[in-house]
Formats: sequence, structure tokens, C-alpha cells
Amino acid sequence: MNQTTVRLAKKTLTYIVIVGLAMVSALNYQLFIFPNRFAPAGLNGLCTMIQYVTGVTVSSLNLLINLPLAYLVYKKVSKSIAVRSMTYVLAFSMFLTLIEHIDLSAFAYSTDTGTSTILGPLVAGIVSGSVYSQLAQGGAYTGGTDFVASLIRKNRPGLNFFGVIFALNAVVAFISYFVYGFQIEPVILCIIYCFMSSTVSDKVVKSGRQAIRFEIVTDHPAEISDAIIHRLRHSA
Repeated sequence: MNQTTVRLAKKTLTYIVIVGLAMVSALNYQLFIFPNRFAPAGLNGLCTMIQYVTGVTVSSLNLLINLPLAYLVYKKVSKSIAVRSMTYVLAFSMFLTLIEHIDLSAFAYSTDTGTSTILGPLVAGIVSGSVYSQLAQGGAYTGGTDFVASLIRKNRPGLNFFGVIFALNAVVAFISYFVYGFQIEPVILCIIYCFMSSTVSDKVVKSGRQAIRFEIVTDHPAEISDAIIHRLRHSA
């Protein structure tokens, strides 16, 4: 196969994987998040709370919020990232809409007595972190908070990307206290979800990476540094 065919095959595979991850994420919401009445991370957490209060579906709100954000990312940050991310967003909303018409109550995790509710956000966070890490490796966002953080960082490059996301997620957790009947449990569940999601995604992204650190004790650091730089320049 020529290089053009190989690139096209890789690009097609990337989009197939993105759509598959969107389907997994939609199932994650339907099986572990919605039944346990807590807000997940990011802007979809806000969408989940709006759905809980008003009945307007997350699938509709997800599109409504992400379309203008994706357009701004396309114009100001990266066209390729915006297109891949919007592919995920569109597929996620589509699958979530389809799943809403399928009775999955036999597979959804929830408890009538409220015992072991913690398992819902734990599993949801693991799944979300896995999806997030695979999307990151494919050069795509999940939309929402990631779009906002990338736009903020574009204008304020000194800000930490993950620090911005953490701050936005903290706001979601705070608001959830008022939405879910002034109870602290939804806040805790949101925090657990965020922690599990970020931990799993971080572990997966870093898996397989190795680094070796050398320390040289010397009275001639400048000479050694210049020699290394000279060698690297001539070997490049």
C-alpha cells in the first residue's frame, strides 16, 4: 500500500474508535450515572443536573453547548482536534438518544435502599477515565470542559490545562449540592467520579512510558553541557 492509502486507513480507524468510545460513554451514563442521581465531571455534569430538574435530555443539551464551543476551538485552537472531538460529541448524543428508548434497567446499577451507591461513580469513573485516555491518544476531546479549558489556555497559556478542568469540576460538585435536595452525598459521589476518572486516565496515558534519569557530579557543568549539545546537534 502507498503512503496515502496507509494514512487514509489510519484516519478511518481513528474515527471508528472515536465513535466506539462515544457508544461506551453513552452506556456508561445510562447504566451507572443517571440511575444513581449524581452529576459527573464537566459541562455534562451541568447537563445531567438540568435533565434531573427540567427533563431536557443530556443528549440535546450536549449538542447545544458543544456546537458553539467546537466552532471556537476550530477557529482559535486546532481544526483537527475540533473535528475529531465533535465527531465524539455527535456520536455520544446520537447513542444516548437511541439508548433512551431501550429498557436497560436489568443492567443498570442502582440500589433501592441507597446502600453501595458509591459503586456507581466508581465504575463510571473507571469507564470515563479509560474513554478519556483513549481519546487523548487519538487527539480528541470529550467536548464541554475540555473545549473551555483549551480556549482559556489559548488566551492564557500560562494556566495549567488540568488545573482549569479541576476548577470547573469543583464548581459542578458545589452546584450539585443544591440540585439534589441539599444533600452532601451527590457532592461526594461527584468527587469520587472525578477522582477515579482522572486517576485512570492518567495511569493509562502514562502506561508504557519509561524514562531514565542520570545525575552527573562534576566541577565542569558548563563544559559537559556544551559537549552534549554539540554532540546532539551533529547527530541530528
